Amino acid sequence: MSDTLPRIQPAYAPQPSGVPWPTTQWPRATHPRQAELEAVVNEAFTMDDLAVTNAVVVIQGGRVLIERYAGVKEFFDKPVEPVTAESTLLSWSMAKSMLHMIIGTLVDEGRLDVDEPAPVPEWADDGDPRHSIRLRDLLAMRDGLAFVEVYEIGETSHVIEMLFGEGKSDMAGYTARLPLAHEPGTFFNYSSGTSNVLSRIVADQVGYGDAYREYLERRLFGPIGMASAVATFDPTGVFVASSYVHATALDFAKFGLLYLRGGEWDGKQLVSRTWTDTAQVPLSVDQEDGSFYSWQWWVTGDQFGTYWASGYEGQMICVVPALDALVLRFGHTLEANYPNLAEWRSRVLSVLERSSE
Repeated sequence: MSDTLPRIQPAYAPQPSGVPWPTTQWPRATHPRQAELEAVVNEAFTMDDLAVTNAVVVIQGGRVLIERYAGVKEFFDKPVEPVTAESTLLSWSMAKSMLHMIIGTLVDEGRLDVDEPAPVPEWADDGDPRHSIRLRDLLAMRDGLAFVEVYEIGETSHVIEMLFGEGKSDMAGYTARLPLAHEPGTFFNYSSGTSNVLSRIVADQVGYGDAYREYLERRLFGPIGMASAVATFDPTGVFVASSYVHATALDFAKFGLLYLRGGEWDGKQLVSRTWTDTAQVPLSVDQEDGSFYSWQWWVTGDQFGTYWASGYEGQMICVVPALDALVLRFGHTLEANYPNLAEWRSRVLSVLERSSE
């Protein structure tokens, strides 16, 4: 497997003239190849390799082309519910990409510096080998901490212990106490704990608990109309940015549109384009599957400049600058079948590309 990173020039698509911003309601349209597009989307709900798909949304030119739902939401304490347009779905790790935006607002204001040692109390002593971990190392998952991200019972798993075990009462603290496995900045290791350390750094700036909730609402959810969005916090008052935002599929799509438009929303720059650029520039190769990682976003390296917010079991918000498109999928797919999910996404983009034929 090659470690060569693709050279990507960050790209955006402006909101088309005359198309309203979807702050309150998404505009709708059909594609010149609508039937073909619908056929490919339908496959997401029928392919055995993808297991269960609960929702797919396809958007191009700022308009919803397809919105489809299936299956049920399951609960421990109440009957199952059918998945509909009103259902709030779980982000899993797509929340990391939302954290990227929130950190960007603080960097834009000069309240955080990505090149300085990360302000983490557990590493404050300059004799601690973790003291040299920079904010940019955390953003790139190159901090060097010995965090193990596996989801199989019986194996050492810091992510399971953090979310559901001994670390759940203080997720950032649990992660920050881990030793180094690699020199900071030298090794990519995907780590949900790292995102929660970043989230606590945000809390140190904006406040914990209700103050943090208010910041999320004021700087992100409110301005773009993510009215259904609910973020989960651990007992210390830190947003569990590794894993937990609930929202409707169309509200998640608004977040994707914010990045497709370079951080602009309805004439207002919510986060700088300099910052949104960092979502598109790959810095590391995941040695397991060859995909690329930037800062809390994944990058395909395809001809369309596609990058995506990715969540456990195949949740995705795909941002496709060259096609002015978004592709979202929610469901339950085994990691071993992620290549099938990527191939399905590529076929959706292939249809969108042929809009003028």
